[in-house]
Amino acid sequence: MHSIGDVHVLIVDDNRQMRQLLRSMLHAVGVRVVVEADSVQAARRALGGTIDLVLLDWQMQPVDGLAFTREIRWGADSPRPFVPIVMLTAHTEIHRVAAARDAGINGFVKKPVSAQMLLSRVSSAITDHRMFVKADAYRGPDRRRVTLAGYGGPFRRQSDQRRTLDTFDLDDMPMSA
Repeated sequence: MHSIGDVHVLIVDDNRQMRQLLRSMLHAVGVRVVVEADSVQAARRALGGTIDLVLLDWQMQPVDGLAFTREIRWGADSPRPFVPIVMLTAHTEIHRVAAARDAGINGFVKKPVSAQMLLSRVSSAITDHRMFVKADAYRGPDRRRVTLAGYGGPFRRQSDQRRTLDTFDLDDMPMSA
């Protein structure tokens, strides 16, 4: 991708007016290819094509956005398990935000949607360079957005196992004469 115009976006929402609004906002910022799906079933078919980002409503029937996110991330036959997903919902209680994060979304947008917030989350999702984590209980972007200097643990990842707090390497110490 070279520009926002090269991004192919899939909007999954059972509300036609919301899909039209999101499409208009995306077109206004330069996104040229927008695919719409009014159900998870239609979205499954669309994911077989070129899709760089999914804008996904949480509250749909019979399959909601949270279940579909898990299907995308965990499904053995998922054509796009690593695709960035931005969840949209009017229900922003902390337990819902945490559930969406734990399902593997890249971003979260509260409805009603503002063009500024949508563009911010879309930009963040498509430029997100965090590692993708495949663990026993989680699949999605690394939840750590920054590495904190002086973090003392707990260290639970394989990449963290090299760190110990009670030893240090003299070669890494600045020396002065």
